[in-house]
Amino acid sequence: MNQSIQNPSSSATFPPPCLSSASRIPKSSLLFPRAISTSQRICRCIGVQMDACVNSNLPKNSVVAKYSSGWSDIQSSNLKQSLNKYSLPLRALLTSKTQDVSSKPLVGDEKIGVLLLNLGGPETLEDVQPFLFNLFADPDIIRLPRLFRFLQKPLAQFISVLRAPKSKEGYASIGGGSPLRRITDAQAEELKKSLCEKNVPAEVYVGMRYWHPFTEEAIEQIKRDGITKLVVLPLYPQFSISTSGSSLRLLESIFREDEYLVNMQHTVIPSWYQREGYIKAMADLIEKELEKFDNPEKVVIFFSAHGVPLAYVEEAGDPYKAEMEECVDLIIEELEKRKINNAYTLAYQSRVGPVEWLKPYTDETIIDLGKKGVKNLLAVPISFVSEHIETLEEIDVEYKELALKSGIEKWGRVPALGCEPTFISDLADAVIESLPYVGAMAVSNLEARQSLVPLGSVEELLAVYDSQRRELPAPVTVWQWGWTKSAETWNGRAAMLAVLVLLVLEVTTGEGFLHQWGILPLFR
Repeated sequence: MNQSIQNPSSSATFPPPCLSSASRIPKSSLLFPRAISTSQRICRCIGVQMDACVNSNLPKNSVVAKYSSGWSDIQSSNLKQSLNKYSLPLRALLTSKTQDVSSKPLVGDEKIGVLLLNLGGPETLEDVQPFLFNLFADPDIIRLPRLFRFLQKPLAQFISVLRAPKSKEGYASIGGGSPLRRITDAQAEELKKSLCEKNVPAEVYVGMRYWHPFTEEAIEQIKRDGITKLVVLPLYPQFSISTSGSSLRLLESIFREDEYLVNMQHTVIPSWYQREGYIKAMADLIEKELEKFDNPEKVVIFFSAHGVPLAYVEEAGDPYKAEMEECVDLIIEELEKRKINNAYTLAYQSRVGPVEWLKPYTDETIIDLGKKGVKNLLAVPISFVSEHIETLEEIDVEYKELALKSGIEKWGRVPALGCEPTFISDLADAVIESLPYVGAMAVSNLEARQSLVPLGSVEELLAVYDSQRRELPAPVTVWQWGWTKSAETWNGRAAMLAVLVLLVLEVTTGEGFLHQWGILPLFR
């Protein structure tokens, strides 16, 4: 671990994070070169009035310094295999029902709507606990075994009450509530203006998953406005079960129960991290913040993404990790074109609970970089397009303080995209490009990095995703003594059984700590 950190242009180089989730290495391996061959970028213009599409050859043998806290060397071919493996569930299918999109007018007499999906956040301190309840009551956030699904809401209530005091402190430190709704509303307004400037008049709606305006509220407004064509656009650049997936599952259930929605044509843009406008907007912000350092070329670019439990990737086939790593590579390639060759790394923040999450962890990586002698660090919130508690409190306060304590002397942070014009214009282009596919299935070619991402209806998209999930490991049936997987499994089962017994006793006797805390009466 006593390796010196040198300039990327020198003979010593730094390692990338693993580009395939199947690979792991000991933490002693820290620095080595990246050499990723990328395929030619292809643009499509299908029956739409768009800017001219320009094919550009990306650098074939670019070698960039990269920091990591424990990942092994991966050849470029493994990247494609990893992307194929984890992006497959999101590929829309070409069926016999595919329409000839090139012959359909974009607008005509149709009323076009765009539904922006986001997480939501408490707007006041009083909203914090019910917001947390909504969050943890989502089975895509806390995945309980089928046998214990009835415990989802009691468990969510318990966790939300337990975590609310600390969460309130965090929200109080950023002004008493999350700015997410205000920023998302502003993004919706700017997107509407951009679409209008591109001669595509459309109404833009905001649907939050866990707080107002809820997705259900947005859908009701869409129905009142008589929208006939809807583009669903999650404001998460990379797809994950716990973000876009959760919102799309909710939409699926709403669509199934409503005759108007069943007959309304719609399409989904599940992820858009590889779009040229998004990549350039991120590179613009990074370049601008680097200029604030005395020696910009010595700054380590620190990409911090929101983490997800490791089981989501390894057991449920979530493509989030593969998409995140390719997203970082695309941004770095764009910076290289601008002669910016800084060292960089990717880590994951915001882990909760005792389970293992995606690694490397942001806090541990900051400490490691400090030990390696890094003095200048620029944090980039890579999975966030709006400022909220993870950026304003977790990164700006907690991680900054940790960095300074770890020996890092100059700390900078790239702002979230917000209403950055290049970003908003690119979202408008994504909507326009998707319009010919409303009501039709589309084919995507992720390896070619086409500007149009996989599209399809909510139900079709989720059906494809679910059908491609990998099976969970076989259950452990025999108890074994010692620190083994068997012991861990059976201890977990015993703990769940104990929780079940306690809940039954509480319900039958009306006494216990849940009643004392005022939790259980809510579920009588």
